Amino acid sequence: MQRKKLPTIKEIAKRLKVSTSTVSRALHNHPSIGYITTLRVHKVAEELGYEPNQTAISFKQRKTYSIGVLLPNLSEAFFSAAISGIENFAGTKNYNVLLGQSLDDPEREKRILETMKTHRVDGMIVSITKNTDNYDHFDLLRKYRIPIVFFDRIPLQEDINYVACNLESGLLQAVNLLIKQGHKKIGLINGPEQLIASNQRQEIYLKGLSENGIKIDEKLIVSSTLSKESNQQATSKLLSLKERPTAIITFNDYVALDAIAVAKELGLAINKDISFVSFANLPIWEYMDNRPLASIEQFPYKQGEKATEILFSCIDANDVDTEQEETKKPQQIILDSELVTHK
Repeated sequence: MQRKKLPTIKEIAKRLKVSTSTVSRALHNHPSIGYITTLRVHKVAEELGYEPNQTAISFKQRKTYSIGVLLPNLSEAFFSAAISGIENFAGTKNYNVLLGQSLDDPEREKRILETMKTHRVDGMIVSITKNTDNYDHFDLLRKYRIPIVFFDRIPLQEDINYVACNLESGLLQAVNLLIKQGHKKIGLINGPEQLIASNQRQEIYLKGLSENGIKIDEKLIVSSTLSKESNQQATSKLLSLKERPTAIITFNDYVALDAIAVAKELGLAINKDISFVSFANLPIWEYMDNRPLASIEQFPYKQGEKATEILFSCIDANDVDTEQEETKKPQQIILDSELVTHK
């Protein structure tokens, strides 16, 4: 079956016996075109089923009215909530959102970023992979004047736009809660060392113990690559200690799920023999019998929303001279985390 050809401005002009420039201006309600002519053009355009060529419009305006979003894993509840915040804000600006997931693969991250650049997105929102240690592919976007805002997982760079969560408030609350309940052996299953969030968690964890006069035991701190196997190995390592912890703080809720499974296999009663605190308060805990004692809320929806707000301020500022833009101070927002206890 032959595809039906879309009507063009030339066809409208031919039917009305006017120039294509007149039709173009009338379709945009330009004041130089008379009211009657404008009405006639719109009427014929509707009759023919004419639709404006968005590619041509975008080329002329140097905008595609789309932003790219690059996340580690779209299936994670945290990032799903962040996407909702991003899309809702972008919708108020009549922008489309193009999504990509790196699956925590730096090479895939680079390829997707290149694709987004090729599609001429007007800006990017990114949460980097747990293995990203080179940021050249992000710096390249500056050459094309494509603004970028990071959130949650952010690079070890100072001159970047980002939205992050202050983990200290929630994590110190968690340590204090555990100690108040009588726990003195508190373990930490941390994430990969190259993540800023991993270093932050460990520093705050150590601070919380010190402030409460708890002796630091390095054996109670283990790391995970965040894979299921690594999470289970880290948990087993802690629970096989001669003086095992009575409570464990995990890097995130997915680590907690794997850790709880290991504890149950060993016959330990959750939140009796062993208690857990996790980041970042998954909605599924409400429906589970074995849940952490508490979770640290990181407000992913708000992070996504704020990151998008910053991005659009950068897009709007793209009309200024490149020189001024490069000297502009980066926008950085930090939200406070909050401990949420589970009944």
